[in-house]
Amino acid sequence: MKIASANSFILRCFLISLFLSLPFLLLLHLFSQPQPRHPPPSSTSITTTTVAGLKIRPGYTSYDAYIQHQLNKTLNPKLRKVWTTRDWNRKIPVFARFFQELKDKHLLHNASKALCIGARVGQEVEALRRVGVTDSIGIDLVPFPPLVVKGDFHNQPFDNDTFDFEFSNVFDHALYPHKFVAEIERTLKPNGICVLHVALSRRADKYSANDLFSVQPLVELFKNSRLLQVRNVDGFGLDTEVVFRKKIKQ
Repeated sequence: MKIASANSFILRCFLISLFLSLPFLLLLHLFSQPQPRHPPPSSTSITTTTVAGLKIRPGYTSYDAYIQHQLNKTLNPKLRKVWTTRDWNRKIPVFARFFQELKDKHLLHNASKALCIGARVGQEVEALRRVGVTDSIGIDLVPFPPLVVKGDFHNQPFDNDTFDFEFSNVFDHALYPHKFVAEIERTLKPNGICVLHVALSRRADKYSANDLFSVQPLVELFKNSRLLQVRNVDGFGLDTEVVFRKKIKQ
């Protein structure tokens, strides 16, 4: 009889302790699970935002596939040799003229902290420095020190409100144009200037991820900026210069 009572008491104690430990075990299970990563953007699926007048090119099965396609161009040894020799001497004076014209309009200053997005080997950065904007840097998937650091323009490696001026002629390479623009507006200081060179009258190269048919999609994407000017340019296959100024928060 005493043995049966003892067994019953032990069983009750076990059940009570098991019941009390359930919340702890549940929390332990939840926190021991691997935390989901948040790549910029998803590396396994493609979800794009549709804007009238802007078409995303099909064919990418994942973000990784898109990045690899871009790297095929960026890492091409023949292209990199051209960019650092013949194109270096040919393009820098043209970029310098563009930037000097912006300085003449007081949209760019020697004291500006400047970023060139998708800068390859840094021709635009070198041009900025030659016209006196010495605090300039570029980003690209492949770094080219000291002019270009590694960075994905869909997820810039910079803090908020870092730059006074941002320039890019690779908008057509953005798989996620809304992220491309959002990162510019995030890292640009209030009242800062963004200048894009884009192609409207002709389709861009095989590495382009989107086709732009008018300036209006850019106006819609730059939600926190004001359109300042649009003009025709001859920018190595890009025919239109679009200038935005980031609004000052009220």
